Amino acid sequence: MAKLNIAPTKSNLLAQKEQLNVSVGGYDLLEQKREILVMELMRLVDKVKLLEHDIDAVIDKAYPALRKMLMHVGGDRVEDISRAVKYDFNIRSKPVTIGGMNFSSIDVELPEKELFYSFMGTFSSCDEVISYFFELLKLLTDMASIRTIVWRLANEVKKTQRRVNALDKMVIPQTKETVKYIESVLEERERENVFVLKALKNRNGK
Repeated sequence: MAKLNIAPTKSNLLAQKEQLNVSVGGYDLLEQKREILVMELMRLVDKVKLLEHDIDAVIDKAYPALRKMLMHVGGDRVEDISRAVKYDFNIRSKPVTIGGMNFSSIDVELPEKELFYSFMGTFSSCDEVISYFFELLKLLTDMASIRTIVWRLANEVKKTQRRVNALDKMVIPQTKETVKYIESVLEERERENVFVLKALKNRNGK
């Protein structure tokens, strides 16, 4: 690793030693941060996997129930019922703190389950279908919220990893090499000064 191109002086040596201490301390903190973020990221990935399993399970029930409803009441009646279903929901930004960092996610408030249509010309399968699809909607909004955080957290892990690598592979080795170089130059100068002083002393002694 090439050293920094600076003058080998005592003041620069002190400055580089201070820079080295700061860099090593920063590396330790960033490494701890990276480990925490990775742990949180893995936890959220596991949560995403569980949600994916739940979504698949509800889909496996919702669409067969919809086909059954179509067979019982017919496509026209299903369309009429679907138009009667209220689909009012609220979306708002939600702050989330993970690993000491603040992220922005979304929170979706879905409408309450209720009877949107007359009993006439319907079957219990109608209620079943609506229940399944409202459950599916809730799971999908939860998934959207978590995936937003996962995406941003993954980006933060990448940024932190780049900083860790920069300190570990470039800044710290380069600073160490610079300190080593300045120390060697100053030691050589000190030896030269001692030699000159001895030579002058011997000459004056004669």
